[in-house]
Amino acid sequence: MRKRSIALASAVIVAGLAMAGSVAVTAQEAARRNVWDGIYTADQAQRGEAAYAQRCSVCHGGQLNGTGEAPGLVGGEFISHYNELSVGELFDRIRTTMPMDNPNSLSREEYADILAFLLKFNEFPAGETPLDRRSEMLGMIDFVAQKPANIAAAQPAE
Repeated sequence: MRKRSIALASAVIVAGLAMAGSVAVTAQEAARRNVWDGIYTADQAQRGEAAYAQRCSVCHGGQLNGTGEAPGLVGGEFISHYNELSVGELFDRIRTTMPMDNPNSLSREEYADILAFLLKFNEFPAGETPLDRRSEMLGMIDFVAQKPANIAAAQPAE
C-alpha cells in the first residue's frame, strides 16, 4: 500500500511539474515580442539617422536603397531576408560586418541607434523603450515581416 502511495505521489508531482513547464513555455511565448511592438524610440531612430548618414550612407545610399556596392536596407527584399529571424541576429550581422572597411568599430549603442533608424525607415512602429544594445535581449524579439493580426493599427513612426 505504501509503495502505491509513493508511486501515486510521484505521478502527481511529475504531472504538476509538466503542467508548470507548459504554463511557463506558454507565458514565455506570450511575452515574446516582435518588431511590430514598438521596440525602439523615435529619439533613438533620430540618433540612428545621423549615425547612418555619417557611417553607412556612402555604401547603402541616403534613402537606404543600396548603391550597387552594397544592398538596399529598405523594402520587401530586405524585410523578407530577415523575416522569422530575431532582431538579435540582424543586430549581430550589422555589428560584425559593418562598416565593411572596419567592422565592429562603433559602440553597441550606435549600432542599436542605426538599427532603430532602419526599423523606422521600414515603417515598423516606434515605442516607449529604446532598442536594447545587448544581443541576448534582442534575440528575444522576432523580426516578422507582416503585422500579426492581434496587433492593433500601429501608430506611424515619428
